[in-house]
Amino acid sequence: MSIGGEGYGERDRTGDEGAAGGHGRGPAGLTTTRTRLPGSEGGGRPPARPGRSVVTVVGVVVLLIAAIAFANQGGDSGDDGAGGKQGGEAQPTAPTGQKPVEGGKGGIASGFPQSEQGAESAAANYAVALGGDGMFSKDDRHEIVEAVSAPSSLSKLQKGFDADYSEELNKKIGIDDEGKAPSGSTFVNRTMPAGTTVRSFDEDAATVAVWCSGLFGVAGEDSTKPVKNSWFTVTFKLKWTDGDWKVVDSRQKNGPTPVNGDSPISGAEEISKAVDEFGGFTYAR
Repeated sequence: MSIGGEGYGERDRTGDEGAAGGHGRGPAGLTTTRTRLPGSEGGGRPPARPGRSVVTVVGVVVLLIAAIAFANQGGDSGDDGAGGKQGGEAQPTAPTGQKPVEGGKGGIASGFPQSEQGAESAAANYAVALGGDGMFSKDDRHEIVEAVSAPSSLSKLQKGFDADYSEELNKKIGIDDEGKAPSGSTFVNRTMPAGTTVRSFDEDAATVAVWCSGLFGVAGEDSTKPVKNSWFTVTFKLKWTDGDWKVVDSRQKNGPTPVNGDSPISGAEEISKAVDEFGGFTYAR
């Protein structure tokens, strides 16, 4: 009999079940344990191997030395790269558009360059001139049409515009033969180009479409033709004549028209003040 009695001995006994699972039930129904010593089969943590640890430390040191050397080499390259980057940085660039026109006849821009941009600029400015309130006065209209037309097409264009802007039209609008509104009212006819596109182009001829917004009507308390906005497209056939682009033919159609916004409508006095206060532009593509 061992110290602690038979029960103690039974608890130390390793049975078959204990061998299988590490824990088990002995013959007396008591829990049995299995003790594993270094060098015994399975389960235990293997002893540390100093030789492998030394190799690992040496390997880490070698990697650190290599990393430091690479960083130093990269720093030298970075200095050279910085100099190269400064040399390759994007430089400020001047605007690519051509120089705007300087001259003008009767307040209408002229002297456009012989290029697509020049043709677009001419078309935009001619749309403004031919879509202004001056077209409702015969004398002013003839001066405007003469300024923008090619000599070979002047007679045809004058007759066409005279037919469109008749005395009967002025009466319907509520303005006199000179295009003037009654006292206390303001006649508004203003064209504002939104964009241009070239339909065709060569050195001596171009077809350019101008998408426009327009204001038209009479601002006044008693007006029956209040100022409204509209959208339309004017297409010009242009000819290079005497060092400038001139109109050979003109066509107009409605739209494209966007959806109206929710801005509140201004009164007649505010519209009249805006027309007098805000001038137009000379357009350069």
